[in-house]
Amino acid sequence: MGLKECYLDIGGNYEDVVGRLYSEKLVRKFVMKFLNDPSYELLESSLKAENYEEAFRASHTLKGICQNLSFTRLQQSSSALTEALRSGFSPEVPELMQKVTADYQQTAAAIRKLQVEEGAN
Repeated sequence: MGLKECYLDIGGNYEDVVGRLYSEKLVRKFVMKFLNDPSYELLESSLKAENYEEAFRASHTLKGICQNLSFTRLQQSSSALTEALRSGFSPEVPELMQKVTADYQQTAAAIRKLQVEEGAN
């Protein structure tokens, strides 16, 4: 699997991100760093602790990272969650978080597969 195929797997926009960052090498560097970003884990723990202000910040950060990397599917689901958390808890938060979790897991799995196939760390 190459970087372009990884983007297909995750519902991202490869052409958009390469156009923005100007090089596949730079895109790959930031894609690989995505797995080390703590935003998703912070979002998860903040929701469990019912700290909706912190959950909002974490979902907003995740949304922004996904927007910058053109991870379209995860950006859309995290954006919907961000809006639901903007004024605190709302009834749709659990369902939206399930969608974010599914999208995040799919994204992380595709990136890990790319790492293994490319022999990256």
